[in-house]
Formats: sequence, structure tokens, C-alpha cells
Amino acid sequence: MLDRKKIFLKEACPTSIGGQAIMEGVMMQGVYRTAAAVRLPDSRIYLKTWNVSQKKAWRKIPLLRGAVSFFTSLVFGMKILMFSADVAVYFDEEEETGNSGADSSNPADSSKPSGHAASAQTKSTAPGAASGSAEEKPAGPIETWLLTHFSEKFVWNLVMALSVAFAMAFAVLVFAVLPTAAVSVLKPVVHSAVGLNLIEGLLRLAMFVLYIVVISRMKDIQRVFEYHGAEHKTIHCFENGRELKPENARDFYTLHPRCGTSFLMFVMVVSLVLFSLLGWPSLAWRIVSRVILMPVVAGISYEILRWAGKSSNPVVEILSWPGLLLQKLTTREPDDSQVEIAMTAMKAVLKPDGEPEVEGICSPDAEILEPMSIESDNERESGAEKRSAQEDRMNS
Repeated sequence: MLDRKKIFLKEACPTSIGGQAIMEGVMMQGVYRTAAAVRLPDSRIYLKTWNVSQKKAWRKIPLLRGAVSFFTSLVFGMKILMFSADVAVYFDEEEETGNSGADSSNPADSSKPSGHAASAQTKSTAPGAASGSAEEKPAGPIETWLLTHFSEKFVWNLVMALSVAFAMAFAVLVFAVLPTAAVSVLKPVVHSAVGLNLIEGLLRLAMFVLYIVVISRMKDIQRVFEYHGAEHKTIHCFENGRELKPENARDFYTLHPRCGTSFLMFVMVVSLVLFSLLGWPSLAWRIVSRVILMPVVAGISYEILRWAGKSSNPVVEILSWPGLLLQKLTTREPDDSQVEIAMTAMKAVLKPDGEPEVEGICSPDAEILEPMSIESDNERESGAEKRSAQEDRMNS
């Protein structure tokens, strides 16, 4: 049984800082910067920060800020996930090459995450540098052509854009088109437009919950959900004025009123109410209207989520409860090493305005110990491959 007093903490000072679980890590986004911390296979921490521009008028306009934030978060969230995947591939391939030289006395090595064997290897070359590896796969014809004619940054942005477009198309198809098309067969039986919209909304909600239940059984997703719990515990710890140490986070739940999971639940409920006002027109118009109204639904849901994160009103608690129950599926209890990663990202976000962007191996206090850039290494590697391909074409 959930203790609501441990979720809606009256002594807490709500903050605008939010986060996202990524592959073996956590992203935190604050007022001045965004930071992503990733646990490496040898237990070290890789950190990257991005400064956030404050000169955006839409941030102060209700409803509009929610719609814009929804889509920008989707794009940036995909970018952060791909970044964490890049980090994993980069250091996993470096570990396979057997390069060594890391100092085992590094303070960042003090905590080792479960499920990872400790090693002490320096990472010095980009993914794919270990040519001749038995596991190395040759690039396909499309990838080869793109990398030959365009920069890797362009190809990367293209892949990211296509990934976001595919994700959005899949979400619209499964959670907008499919439910309303399926409920159409009930029109001869259910004559009320409100009733049909209610059934559609409940079907959409059931499909979403089923989707979460299915993916939550995947081992890799369970790790991500553990980092999701670590993110929430860290934010609770900060909002309650506790020192950012893993042991201080043990007292808090993995559930938080401002979670993106709750936002998605609000989206489901708001869409149910809003679409009910449109009656039950033709299937084509219902599909178009649901796609067109997505920004409106996102904007309203965002404002409700902001209210829920700042208020202890009993009405807010009631509205937040379905989302909190859903968080029981999307969060898991983390270990201290995972909480340490979330706190490292939080500490990087809390640094004063004006601090430069950083990237590299860091300490648990978010201090860079070994500056480096995976992206720069990859671009150098790609540039060398591109020049080699151009020379081959000229020689032929």
C-alpha cells in the first residue's frame, strides 16, 4: 500500500528540474543546463553537459509551452538515448580491444554497478577502430553512400529525425488510429457518441498499460526502469534539502508527482474528455481530429502536471493517483551505484550559470577527471574513412 505522505511531501520545495532514464544512466535537465551521466562497464562515470538557452518566449506562454515542450522533449530524449547507446558501444568495443592504462585508484571507481564486471582499461579509439574484429560488421550500401557524400553529423541527425518520425508514426497508429477504428464496429450497438468516445479512451488506456507491462519484462528495460527510480529518488532527495548521497535517497519512494509517466496518463485522460466533445463523425475525420488536437492535449496535460508538481491540494492528489500507479510499472528500486549516477547528473545540473559545457570521465561529484569527446573521435574516424573512400574513387 502506497503512503501518499511519502509522495506528496509537504516539507519539500518543488523544483523545475526533471530527468530521464537512459541506457545505464540518467539525464537531468535544469534551468541552465542539461547533463547526462552514464555508468561505464569498468564502473567509471561518463558525463556530458549541454547549456540551455533561456531566451525562448514560448516558455512563459501557458498551453503553448506544454505543446512545444512535448515535441522538443521527444526529439531531445531520443538524442540522449542515442548518446547513451553511443557511449555503451564506444567503451564496450574499447574493452574488447584490450587497451589498458586506467588508474584503478580513480575515485570514480569506488562503486561498481550490479551486472557489470570491473575492469581497468583506457578508452582511446572510436567505435569501429578495431578493424579485423570477428564481430565487426561491414557497413551497408546506403550507410556507405551517405558517409561518403555527407558528414557523419548530417547522417546522425538524419537517423535521429527518422527515428523520431517513426516513433511518432507508430504512436499515432497504435494509440490514435487503431482504437478509434476498432470501436467503430460498436456503433450499431452503442448509439451514444459520449459512450463510443469513452470506450475508445478506455481501450487506448488499456493498450498503453499493456504495452508498458510487456516491455517491462525485458531485461534491458528493467535496468532502465531502475535508473528511472534512481532519478526520482534523487529529485526527492534534492527537493527535501538532503545532501546528495545515495544513502540519503533510500528513504524515498521511486514515485514522483511530476514524472513523465504521469504526464502520459494525463494525456490519456485529457484526450478522452476532449475527444468526447467532438461527437462521433466519420473515421477519417476522427483520425484527423485526433492528430490535429495532439498539441492541445499535450498543452493541457503539461499544465496539469506542473500544477500537480507544485501543489498539495487533495484534488491534485486524486488526479495524480492513476499516473502514480502507472509509475509502479515504469520504475524499479535502484541500487546505490545507480542512485550515484543520477546524483552525478544532478550535481552537474546544479553548477552555477556560466559554467562551460563539459564531457569526459568524471568523479561522483561531477568533476571532470579525463576530458574527452566521443563525438569528436567518431567524426575524426569517419573523416578518415570518407577521405579514403574519395581517394579510392579517384584512383579507380
